[in-house]
Amino acid sequence: MTNPAPLRVLALCLGNICRSPVAEALLRRELAAAGVEAVVDSAGTGDWHVGRPADPRSVDVARRHGLRLSGKARQLIRRDFADYDLILAMDSQNAAEARALAGSTGAAARVRLMRDFDPLAPGADVPDPYMGGQAGFESMFDMLERSAREFARQAAQPQNTAQADPI
Repeated sequence: MTNPAPLRVLALCLGNICRSPVAEALLRRELAAAGVEAVVDSAGTGDWHVGRPADPRSVDVARRHGLRLSGKARQLIRRDFADYDLILAMDSQNAAEARALAGSTGAAARVRLMRDFDPLAPGADVPDPYMGGQAGFESMFDMLERSAREFARQAAQPQNTAQADPI
C-alpha cells in the first residue's frame, strides 16, 4: 500500500507579511499535531512586499505563542493552483482575486476562506491588522488558531485523506 500524497495548502492574504505567514505556521503546527502529512506555504495577492520578511508585529505575536516565522513574502501565481490542493484566503477580497487569477480552469473551486473553518464565525473575514495596533494582531492570531485547529481536525478525518476532494 502506498502512502497518500501530502495535503498541499497555501495560506493567502494581501501582502503576505501579516495574516498568511501566521496562518502558514499555525496550519503546519496543527496539521502535524493531527497527524496529517502536509506541505504548507503562504503568498499574497499583491506584490508590494515580495522578498520581505513577515511584519515585525506578526513575528512578535507568533513568537509569543511559540511559533517562528521565517519565510519571505511572495505573490500568488497561476502555477499555485496546480501546486496546491487548497488555497485558504484570509478574506473575501483576496479569495475573489485568487479566483479571478485561476480563471475558468475549475481551479477557482480550490479557494476557500480560512475562517470557513472557524467554529465561532464560519465564513467571516480575518481582518487585516496592518494599519492597527498590537490588539489587532492578537485578535488575528486567535481567529487563525481556531480556524487552523478545526481545519486540521477535519483534514485528519478518514474521508478527507483522499486528495482528489480536499476538505
